[in-house]
Amino acid sequence: MAKQSNKIKESLREFNRRRKIRVREMLDDWTGKDIAKSILFFLLHTFVLVLIMAAVLLGRHVKELRAYLTENGAEYLYALFCVMLLMMIMYFYFLFEDRQILRNGKTICLIFVVVDLHFLISWVIGEYIHVYARPVAFAGLLIYALLRRKDAIFINVICSLLIFVTDTFTGMGGASAGIAARENYSSLIMSFSAGMIAIYLCNSIKSRFAVVLVGIAIVVPIEFIIFILELSTFLEDGGVRGLSDMQNILLLMGYGLAGGVLSAMLFLPVLPILEVAFKRLTVFRLHELTSTDAKLLKMLQEEAPGTADHVKDVAKIAEECAVAIGEDAELARAAALYHDVGKMVDPEYFTENQSGYNPHSELPPEVSAEIIRSHVTKGAELIRRNHLPEILADVALQHHGTLRIRYFHEKAKRLTDGKVNKEDYCYCGPKPQTKIAAIIMIADGAEAAVRAAKTKDPLTVSNITLSIINERMQEEQFTECDITMAELTKIHHALIHALTGQYHHRIEYPDVTDDD
Repeated sequence: MAKQSNKIKESLREFNRRRKIRVREMLDDWTGKDIAKSILFFLLHTFVLVLIMAAVLLGRHVKELRAYLTENGAEYLYALFCVMLLMMIMYFYFLFEDRQILRNGKTICLIFVVVDLHFLISWVIGEYIHVYARPVAFAGLLIYALLRRKDAIFINVICSLLIFVTDTFTGMGGASAGIAARENYSSLIMSFSAGMIAIYLCNSIKSRFAVVLVGIAIVVPIEFIIFILELSTFLEDGGVRGLSDMQNILLLMGYGLAGGVLSAMLFLPVLPILEVAFKRLTVFRLHELTSTDAKLLKMLQEEAPGTADHVKDVAKIAEECAVAIGEDAELARAAALYHDVGKMVDPEYFTENQSGYNPHSELPPEVSAEIIRSHVTKGAELIRRNHLPEILADVALQHHGTLRIRYFHEKAKRLTDGKVNKEDYCYCGPKPQTKIAAIIMIADGAEAAVRAAKTKDPLTVSNITLSIINERMQEEQFTECDITMAELTKIHHALIHALTGQYHHRIEYPDVTDDD
């Protein structure tokens, strides 16, 4: 026991050492080439944004463009400087807060597409309807759904300032026709406050339709700002026009109502397009993927019902483990449901789908190992073929890492007097690259081991799950993801709670007969 304890402690120390090296490498591998590439991407998309702005703001002045720019060139030049400054601030925000976004050209493109769309929609509505009718929370809602809340907050600020700059210095949204500077400032406050409220309200949103309720909720700050602004105007002239002034205030508040609701109504059709175009996984998409009507899950239930039951159990466990360490529980559940879809190709070769006959008894161990090993690559292929998010394919490939296929390795050693190549009986990897993949690896092994155990009391479950975690640590399966020992401890506790609840002792009721 003492030797085993020392071995585990040594394994823990080695794991921590490798993890620290891995984290340091992740922080230090931001090269000058990466910076240059990200700057180039940002400049390219900024140039596109400026072209879009020039097209919509100067398009109606093409015939007298030279004369118009001679007269108003200073304002446009100042606006251009402000736009460039905003884009530079945005670049430095991501440089220091989330460099992974800058590494991915597709994600940079996604952010600029949202900013471009927000600008164009705001211009059209401000030009032809009213500045108060703009969908002020549109950009914030999209970025929240597609990226993260902190990014949504920042982009909401950038978009609010961008619209304010173009309103103030270039006559966008009808400012040249007499919109007071006060309305420009109120539009800025509306965009900022309504966007922020929408982002924070979205924290509890789990369906697309519920977003409409958010659109209605953000009407409250919009209406308040409009009412205060226009009421002050009404009081300044002493209420001379009386009823007409009040009618005007109600009309403007109607525009504000339209702007709040329009933010949600535009969000609903645009989000699925961006989800597909940029292969983003949102909470709404996750709900669709984990539905019982999802194509691959229905196929799995039909072709391999035993595996379907297994992945459902693993999904419940993985969800609880994800919550325990602050990871995305919805994503963990989806990844768990799809991690074994490759087994539907040859379902009879996997224990949970067998009913007495085992085809492996007639095969040499190396062939059996290859069949078992292939389910991870076949699963990833099925996921990609059905155009599902790449992260699901990644987890399907990584959930066994480079672990040994123990049963067939031992069988081969017995048949060959121990002269076998261990690599031939290991999964091909890669090892888990994310905490979600690590959770699925642990939950998958723990569920199968506990299900096979004769007793399932808390102490037995604790010992089994701890051995699963220790084995994977000794096999160095977590060296390529940034999971910590503290998180593994929390996962262990979550496993005990989830598995003892799942396999709790059931009372055996006596048979009841009908005396009648």
